[in-house]
Amino acid sequence: MTGFKETEIGLIPVDWELKRIDSLFTIQQGKQVSKRNRIGNNQKRFLRTANVFWGKLDLTILDQMHFSESDEKRLKLHQNDLLVCEGGDIGRTAIWKQEIENCYYQNDLHRLRKINSDTYPSYYLFWLKYAFKIGKVYFGRANITTIPNLSKSRLSELLAPQPPFPEQRNIAYVLSTIQKAIEKQQQIIETTTELKKALMQKLFTEGLYGEKQKQTEIGLVPESWEVIELQNAVSYIDYGLSKAIPKIPPKDGIKIVSTADMTKDGKITYLKIRKTEAPEKTINRLKLNDGDVLFNWRNSAYLIGKTSVFTEQDDLHIFASFILRIKCDEIQIHNWFLSYLMNYFREIGVFIKLSRRAVNQANYNKNEISVLKIPLPKYDEQVEITTVFKILDKKIDNYIDIKTKLEELFKSMLHQLMTGQTRVNEIEFERR
Repeated sequence: MTGFKETEIGLIPVDWELKRIDSLFTIQQGKQVSKRNRIGNNQKRFLRTANVFWGKLDLTILDQMHFSESDEKRLKLHQNDLLVCEGGDIGRTAIWKQEIENCYYQNDLHRLRKINSDTYPSYYLFWLKYAFKIGKVYFGRANITTIPNLSKSRLSELLAPQPPFPEQRNIAYVLSTIQKAIEKQQQIIETTTELKKALMQKLFTEGLYGEKQKQTEIGLVPESWEVIELQNAVSYIDYGLSKAIPKIPPKDGIKIVSTADMTKDGKITYLKIRKTEAPEKTINRLKLNDGDVLFNWRNSAYLIGKTSVFTEQDDLHIFASFILRIKCDEIQIHNWFLSYLMNYFREIGVFIKLSRRAVNQANYNKNEISVLKIPLPKYDEQVEITTVFKILDKKIDNYIDIKTKLEELFKSMLHQLMTGQTRVNEIEFERR
């Protein structure tokens, strides 16, 4: 390839150098966490591997231990130090931006501090992510194949490209800009999700019309609402197929919705649905129809009660044993209203309180859900409440789609920029 040269880590541009990590950074391992080191009057906050994620730090919970005067000089973090995990997700790297004063780190972390002014730490933050996560540059080479940990000596000898300093800075700028857009999108998703939760609490207790509330056995509801047992609002409730789903899909099998295909916020991941075999009579009985409500009655306690509405698919689908199908009476209760209500109940812990516990499992079966007391507004108000939640769901889905596209762009650009297939060496960015 014109303009490229072959190196031990693959093709790189001819004007890039290849350097050992220890020629770019001084490497210092942190202090061991031990009972002995906990004792002392100079308690300082320090970072564990649990605080370090790819490209970011979580400083919500910081541990403390004693650091001597010599420890402080040796292990105090400085602006733009890189922190690299020795074990676990090997090579996981974040950068220290002086978020707090006087912070240190434990011995499962390596601190990389640049030696020369022609090294831009943020570029190497992205390089290490590419090398370990995307390009697998350091795997399958010499003794790095299946390393259980990243010792100082192994980290020291890793090779990395060194573009000219302005290009290092530009590469880091492009990638950090995309990364910030991803983080902003995640914040929007979280904010909108919290808004939906708050609206659920409001609308399921106050309704839409500002009515006076009344106290009932399930709490406050608008005066015009009823409180009834679920079985009195639906046509029927039935169990799914009690049979293990085969790991190897049968050639002429039928798709079966399982609890694994239902997200906790009420979606069905149709593309991941597996196949099974069942007698024709069973298939006819368990065939899912557009609008069927699916309730997860057995799972870990937190997931009991996750509920979805099945929407018509090209292929025939049935449902598995840990799911109850609820067929709504279209005069009494709207299927989407019921689904949102069940997910609201799950979110506020109703099913955790009511379910029966087993080892790592909880149950809330057909007999129990049949007598569950639910608030029931007039059908038209159910439809209006459902419309509010559907609008928010659509917004959240759109934000997630944007975030997914940005993540794909980041991954593509990371590969292109770290291999020199896309160059940004002559671009002048207006940095703020």
